[in-house]
Amino acid sequence: MIVNGVFEGGGVKGISLVGAVQAAERHGVVFERVAGTSSGSIVATLLAAGYRAEDMKRAIELTPFSSLLRRSRLFGLKPFGPAIRLLMKKGLYSGDALREWISGLLAARGVRTFADLPPGKLQIIASDITNGRLLVLPKDIAAYGIVPEFLPVADAVRMSTSIPYFFDPVRLYERPPLPQRTNGKERPRRKQIKSAYIVDGGLLSNFPLWLFDPKEGESQGLPAIGFQMVGRLEAQPRRISGPISMFEAMFSTMLGAHDERYIEQHNRLRTVKIPTLGIATTDFRLSAEDSERLYRSGLEAGNYHFSHCNRTTGLLEEAKNGPDVRRH
Repeated sequence: MIVNGVFEGGGVKGISLVGAVQAAERHGVVFERVAGTSSGSIVATLLAAGYRAEDMKRAIELTPFSSLLRRSRLFGLKPFGPAIRLLMKKGLYSGDALREWISGLLAARGVRTFADLPPGKLQIIASDITNGRLLVLPKDIAAYGIVPEFLPVADAVRMSTSIPYFFDPVRLYERPPLPQRTNGKERPRRKQIKSAYIVDGGLLSNFPLWLFDPKEGESQGLPAIGFQMVGRLEAQPRRISGPISMFEAMFSTMLGAHDERYIEQHNRLRTVKIPTLGIATTDFRLSAEDSERLYRSGLEAGNYHFSHCNRTTGLLEEAKNGPDVRRH
């Protein structure tokens, strides 16, 4: 079965997506085009570069998430170091280590820029909080004077995974427009260069299943299968005791509200629901045992979903009585 795949963001819980991909591969699913947000963009990117689930799992096991938390020793000094870094850099950690990790994995498969991938193979979601707009990369990078095909794929992933206040936002500089003529005279370029801060795509669309919907007048293409992490206990009230806990509550709400409404309005038959076992998005000290539990959760959810596929029509069907993810 050939499908387009969409992968939700979820921080360290993204290892569960790899388990679901493993299940999909075992059921003969082949991904034609892929898209993702935040940690989902990592999985989508590696799939686009030719990695299989086993390769991704091995790469994650060899690189503890804690090794991606990089900052100078000065900013690590408590109690004021982290706060000073947050004020100066707008993030607790640089995000450079994550970019380097992805860049190395891509280079091993001969991928550097989007020009090294088939056109439309990969789409990544990011958020421009300066201009208040959602970015679908690589095409929307053109607004910043960058040729989409020349955008490094690792840079797009770095933008999409910039969890606000946790990793530094990516700062893009909009290039001045070309000189224009007015009444036969050339107007000079603007000297001022505008900049924009780019952060986690989950702020605006954490589960961009809509990317592969046919536009008006277009015929239905390949089926799109979404891989979504559930069991975050959104329905339970959160205890807000200060600015940090308030931000966490706001961010968690933003991650799910928009896309949950979209899924409610459409059928859920094309969404693989992966229980995340109550593990937090930013638990970068995740133990090997919990990482394996998440992977197994994704594998089981994927096996359940794809074992209920109607292979004769290519349409995904769900059994009348699905698994109760709330128990997780």
